[in-house]
Amino acid sequence: MNQQPLSGVTVITLAVNLPGPLAAARLASLGARVVKVEPPIGDPLSLYVTDYYKELATGQEVVTIDLKSPEGVRQFDQLAKEADILLTAMRPKAAHALGIPDTVDKYRLVHVEIVGFAGDRADVPGHDLTYQAAHKTLVPGTMPTVPVADVLGGEHAALQALAGLREKENRGADAAGGIVKRVVLDEAAQWAAGPARHGLTGPGTRLGGASPEYRTYATQDGHIAVACLEPHFAKALAEQLGSEHEELEAAFASQPTAHWVEFAHSHDLPIEPIAV
Repeated sequence: MNQQPLSGVTVITLAVNLPGPLAAARLASLGARVVKVEPPIGDPLSLYVTDYYKELATGQEVVTIDLKSPEGVRQFDQLAKEADILLTAMRPKAAHALGIPDTVDKYRLVHVEIVGFAGDRADVPGHDLTYQAAHKTLVPGTMPTVPVADVLGGEHAALQALAGLREKENRGADAAGGIVKRVVLDEAAQWAAGPARHGLTGPGTRLGGASPEYRTYATQDGHIAVACLEPHFAKALAEQLGSEHEELEAAFASQPTAHWVEFAHSHDLPIEPIAV
């Protein structure tokens, strides 16, 4: 059996809600031992979407610790002593109140701290919706299907954990203090918004419905996504069904979804049914 990349690495995560659990799940998938420390009230994610919470926590050790109690502080210290990485998702002032920076330095941990905003705004509250609001990934009057800042922030956090381990290795065993890697969810939203910011996506753009060969269409009994963007795909689609929106709309509406799945397979075209 091949050894996984993070075999032998221990991660403690205090991060609840979504970005932290996503990062912890990614690190666990790479072979890390993950200890998920939850407050007495639990992780809010378990109340909102129990199945998703369980999916993300698969293979992790879940323990309840009151970090505001003397006994909880002792329990956390014992865990930190054996850890390599600490994940948190709280405002810096809350982390300081819990003595997190001292613990990180004491045990030379890689601390990945997930915060909402950078710099002087690090203690300003926020959520995925407010981060997206500032970076043009929201369509007014609608809610996002995917919390892109949280999801991308979780991936960034896992990446920073790996970078921190490499930095720790390069520093050598005698180097004092911990390593802090800050992940800013507002910056994750800005990064994800690049295609919209530059006019590639969004209503009326090339990937936002303006191209007949790259958009969704109704079928007789559902909907399909047509992604014939590259010239050879667009040419093949046009030869079979046409190249104008009205032509394609009428064609796709004339047959059930299963027909178009087979059509895509037969002509090697990127067309998929839309899951509901």
